[in-house]
Amino acid sequence: MATAGPRCRQGGAAMASLAAAEPPAPRAASRSPALGPSRSGGERRSNAADAAQDTQSRSVDFDYIIALLGDSGSKDLEKEQLKTLKKVIKHFENGFPLKDVAQITDILNLCAERMCEQEAFTEPLCELIKLFGLPFQKRKSSDEANYSVEVSQSITHLAYLMSLESSQVRIQICKSVVNFFNTELPGKLLSGYQPTSPNYKIRMAEIGGLAEILVLSLKLVENQLTEKLWVLKALQHLSTSEESCEQMVHVQGASRLCLCLNGADPSGQLLFRSSDILWNLLEKASKEEVVYQLRSLECVHALKEAFLELVFGFRHCDHQLRNDLLVIATLLAESPAVPLIESGFAKILIVLATCTEVKLHNPLVKGFKLTYSYEDFEMKKLLFNIIAVLSKDPSAAQLLNESHVIPALLYYVKQNQRSGFPNWSAAQYEELQLHALAVLASVAPLLVDKYLSCHANTLLLAFLEWCMSQDTFFGGGNSFHGKGGRGTKIAQMRYSLRVLRSVVALYDDAVTNNLCDQGAISQLLDILKYAADKYKEKESIALLDIQADILFILSVLCEDDNDRKELFSCEGIGMLVSYLKMDPRKLCSDTGHNCLILSALDCLWSCVIGCFLAEESFIEKQGVFLLLDLLAIKDNNMCHIILGILVEFSDNPKTVLHMSIWKGKRGRTAANVLIQLWRQEEQDLGVKRDQYGKIVDTKRPLITSFQRQQKVIPLPASCPSFSINEVAESIRAKIYLLFCKLGFQNLPGLSAKDVATLAIIQHFIDFKIGEVWSEISAEIKEEFRPVTSDERTLKLISEVSEYTGRMVLGLQIEALERQHHQEIQEEKEIYKELQATQIKKEMINKSWKNFLAQTSNYEALKKAKMHQKTLIEASRSKAKIHDAPENSTDIPKLHTTAPAFRGRTTLAISYKVGKQQPGNNQHFELF
Repeated sequence: MATAGPRCRQGGAAMASLAAAEPPAPRAASRSPALGPSRSGGERRSNAADAAQDTQSRSVDFDYIIALLGDSGSKDLEKEQLKTLKKVIKHFENGFPLKDVAQITDILNLCAERMCEQEAFTEPLCELIKLFGLPFQKRKSSDEANYSVEVSQSITHLAYLMSLESSQVRIQICKSVVNFFNTELPGKLLSGYQPTSPNYKIRMAEIGGLAEILVLSLKLVENQLTEKLWVLKALQHLSTSEESCEQMVHVQGASRLCLCLNGADPSGQLLFRSSDILWNLLEKASKEEVVYQLRSLECVHALKEAFLELVFGFRHCDHQLRNDLLVIATLLAESPAVPLIESGFAKILIVLATCTEVKLHNPLVKGFKLTYSYEDFEMKKLLFNIIAVLSKDPSAAQLLNESHVIPALLYYVKQNQRSGFPNWSAAQYEELQLHALAVLASVAPLLVDKYLSCHANTLLLAFLEWCMSQDTFFGGGNSFHGKGGRGTKIAQMRYSLRVLRSVVALYDDAVTNNLCDQGAISQLLDILKYAADKYKEKESIALLDIQADILFILSVLCEDDNDRKELFSCEGIGMLVSYLKMDPRKLCSDTGHNCLILSALDCLWSCVIGCFLAEESFIEKQGVFLLLDLLAIKDNNMCHIILGILVEFSDNPKTVLHMSIWKGKRGRTAANVLIQLWRQEEQDLGVKRDQYGKIVDTKRPLITSFQRQQKVIPLPASCPSFSINEVAESIRAKIYLLFCKLGFQNLPGLSAKDVATLAIIQHFIDFKIGEVWSEISAEIKEEFRPVTSDERTLKLISEVSEYTGRMVLGLQIEALERQHHQEIQEEKEIYKELQATQIKKEMINKSWKNFLAQTSNYEALKKAKMHQKTLIEASRSKAKIHDAPENSTDIPKLHTTAPAFRGRTTLAISYKVGKQQPGNNQHFELF
């Protein structure tokens, strides 16, 4: 099989020498032996159908055909070659078998070489290429895998034929490639064969790199419109595959195709197919690589010219293509390296976006007319979107300002009246309004001065007032920005507040003062209450976002201003308390409650702390208890800010009192919660502690795993060391400060392990000082050797720090041993109780057994009776009593059956027991 594409011979010396060395084989006078030997007359078929079936069943002598085509010479030889090629084409008119593809490729290449010499071979070459568009045929299912290499190489050779200077051949190659995607089966099949799977050729084309070769062939057909259109059509089909798209990008296909956009083509097919392929490349290949190839000024200019041509088009297809190019331009605008501003393309897009809202006569859009069709509606949204993308580039600020983007977007900040756009539907106008608000949130921070000069805050506050009114307007909620606002004005409220948040986040005094002067704090609190009430009726993410945005805006407005804090405290503290009472289970959900509670805590820090009246109001409403309830949840996202708030509040004596009396679940105290947070923080930081929480490294008890891994790096005096940075980053310093307010002694609810941890907390500042001195010593010794006195001082400081560590370790051991001794004593007491209980159970069991024996054994009963009498006799007094009265036990006139012991009498005997009291008579029965 040939390994390269055909070569058009100029002199043909090499091929002529090969033909001379190998003379052609003898040929029959009447027919070519290419299709095998002829049959005898008795074996001929009688009808044409059987003859055709027989012709297909014969084998082809490929060696003869290849040798024949390799010869060159007389006119008769040329006729014989053409005749043989026609027979081959006729034989395989329904497709090539996979096993013959390699030989067919050799024939194809030889035919291409003959075509370079004789134009008569053009037609058979095109016919052979045409047959490649039919499905290959296989005899066995395994043929597809077995012949995959030969087939992929064959398709590669087919693509290399694009180098032939024949328009007919090039077009036929592209047609065959397009037919790869045709799933229709041929009318007839070779006997015993079946077509390959529909995607087999496409897979082989991907393996053979067909797309890459066709992209390179665009250079060859640059000035031939028909051929270029067919190449683009083939590439358009191939671009539906990700692998083919990657191959196109590999050979700079994006830039090559972009330069094809502005070619002269009355039909418009060139622009349509090129833009469609570019779209597929952006979707299926690496978007970053495609944008990188399109970043050149030449490509951007080509895109701009094509867009301008379509903007002023009147056909429906022109408007669709215009929007497709606008999407491509948007993707390019996301990359700062693309010269969209330098080319003037960005200015055209911005002017088109604002020309209907701001009535300016700009020559760039002269003749442009909005038809209010669906395509124009999509273009309007795409133009708004590209403004939002350009706003991320600071270099576009001047262009956005000159194009009056802020006034154009503020045009939509009003009640939903469509007087300006009579042809937009209500749903379309609402979608444009919400989109304009979303874009304004991106542009306003970039153009603050223009924003204020247009009185944007006033317009937004009035618009928010309308959003809370009982207007008959009902939002459609059909667009992306209208999600969650169906039947309400929630979406308008959400994006209006997002605009305010974006400008307030700049912390610009002019913006905040402008808002506060217009009563924004009271109005925002009313909106916050309105949103909270609506959320109780029906939960939605939009209402959560509204509440979080309002809390952030209030945080910025009230920060560092006590007058505003007092104004906030009138109604705002009650709202904050309600947020702190949120169900803890909601904090673990993905619905946005975590963000809401963090916004509430941030608002608490900015709007309450620092104002005495606000702090008192918050504490009176049990705010400290709620903060400790949240702290007990141990949410890492909230622990830092809650502890910081408690530290700020701890200057108020009431805060310390509330912390001391707080009780959590299972009787946990504030000290217990803080100690558990300390242990968890040290575990996360990798601080070395044993299983009982005792110090392991007495020299550096607080050092983290990150600090242990760090090498000694000398730092300037203005740069804080790792130990200092750790104080700000971890929560241990905050916990230490809270214990300084609570105290370290007589704290209830602490175990021995808690006491051991508390000993470390108590000496936190001592350990931290020693840690800093250790870093100083290491940095000094890294650069130079200290003098003797300094070295002695450093050593003494290190010894003091180590002594403190050993002392704390001793306290920990003492506390643990005391706890252990107490546990042993408690265990002994419990053991005694268990032992007494066991003895009592044994005595009860023994008594019960004796009772059972008396009821079932007469001898045992007699024995028990004798024992009872013995006890009675032993209990009687030995002194003889004279003149003791006898009392009869008989009851007169009692009509009952008398028992055997009737007539028993009792004696009342009085005797002294200790100090006898008068009338203290003891009675005994005498048998």
